[in-house]
Amino acid sequence: MADHLYELLSSHLPSTEAHLPKDLTTIQYLNRLPTLSSQALQTTEPQSLAQSTHSTLLSLQALSNRSHKSFITSADSLSNLHSSIPKLTRQAQELRDGIPKLDEEAVRYSSKYSRAAENATLEQRKKVMRLSRNVDRISDILELPTLLATAVSSAAANSGNTATTFSTTYSAAIDLYAHIKRLQTLYPESPLVKDVVAQAENAMKDMTSNLITALRSQNLRLAAAMRTVGWLRRVAPELDAAHGDGGASNGGGALGALFLICRLANLVSMLEALDPLRELADQESLRRTQSPDQKSGTGSWADGHQTEKYVKRYIEVFREQSFAIVSLYKNIFTPDQSESDTAIPGLRGIDARLETTQSQAENKLDPFQCLPPALATFPTHLVQLLADTLRTYLPNIQDKTARESLLTQVLYCAASLGRLGGDFSMILTELGDEDDEDEDIAYEWEEVMRKHRALAGRLEQLTGANPTSPTGPSKGTLQATSPAAA
Repeated sequence: MADHLYELLSSHLPSTEAHLPKDLTTIQYLNRLPTLSSQALQTTEPQSLAQSTHSTLLSLQALSNRSHKSFITSADSLSNLHSSIPKLTRQAQELRDGIPKLDEEAVRYSSKYSRAAENATLEQRKKVMRLSRNVDRISDILELPTLLATAVSSAAANSGNTATTFSTTYSAAIDLYAHIKRLQTLYPESPLVKDVVAQAENAMKDMTSNLITALRSQNLRLAAAMRTVGWLRRVAPELDAAHGDGGASNGGGALGALFLICRLANLVSMLEALDPLRELADQESLRRTQSPDQKSGTGSWADGHQTEKYVKRYIEVFREQSFAIVSLYKNIFTPDQSESDTAIPGLRGIDARLETTQSQAENKLDPFQCLPPALATFPTHLVQLLADTLRTYLPNIQDKTARESLLTQVLYCAASLGRLGGDFSMILTELGDEDDEDEDIAYEWEEVMRKHRALAGRLEQLTGANPTSPTGPSKGTLQATSPAAA
């Protein structure tokens, strides 16, 4: 029925709508028309259609007001649809044509970066990635030489401040250098670590120079000297190597010789501070040689007042510093005998023979290992300095009392070093080997020694007769405490 009605009414529809396909709404409305009466078709149906048309129009207006932007966008898209579809088709064709090339590139990349064999490119990429992950650690390692140099320079700048700050800074520098050496042990083939170690060694050379300079400072105390030597042993352990049997016996090695050289340089600098007095004494020596017949005169060169001042001050400085040098050396470099004392008696002789045999074998390999210990020859050099000074300037002094006073000071100096095993009182008896004046000096020296020995003997007798001390001190004790002990 709906089809027949549509064919009947199609002649009354506009040509554009007549050729449109029938939709579900049209079919439902055509099926509804036969159910209406002719009166309803003439009266109520037109009104119903007009009302529905008006409602639809209002709905369309409201929809257009709400969604006009979407309509405009849809219309624009619809207008561009005829050009977008060919473009999409062309791009799809290009994608289809590019798939074989993409497959070839994927195969080439897979073969290039395959892990089945050694791949230089892949290894380089791994190194770059590892470097990127460890950039903070590498930055810290690169800053180690700068930190070490800063610590060394800070310690050198604070050397005149408190000993605690000085010690803490140098200890931190040594610990930092030890950390760098551990890195060298862990990574011996790393160029970066080698470069860092080279820079650190330069900084430690500066630190070694600063420590050696500290050993040459005036008024060096035992605690400061022990700290400085301890740091040198850690910074330059090769200096602590024993040289020969003598070096092994006292434990000093090259470091002990270096210590004595530094303290000798300090002694020489202190003696050079007496140059104004020495110049006056030289003038008196020059006038004495030019006028050898003049033997007396108040206020003249023959009295030797300037020479007496110089020699007296020279002996005072020499006595104080020589005793301090040898005492510091013995306190620092004398080995601890506790281990050897507690050794098993039955094995002590065997160990000694083994050590002697090993030492002799080493000496045959290296002839320079036969050098004597530094302390064995150092007092001789000191005594030579004093003897040369006495031989040069003592003839200028004509006053016998002044000469005996100076020789007494020299005797006290010899006794002072004698407590450390360096008595040189008998060596000065050889001052009279060149001329008659020197023979007089040697004779006076012998007289001074004889008087002091006699005085020491009487003092021992008085001490032995003391009722509060029936036994009295032994002769060895008196010689050790008396300045006249020779």
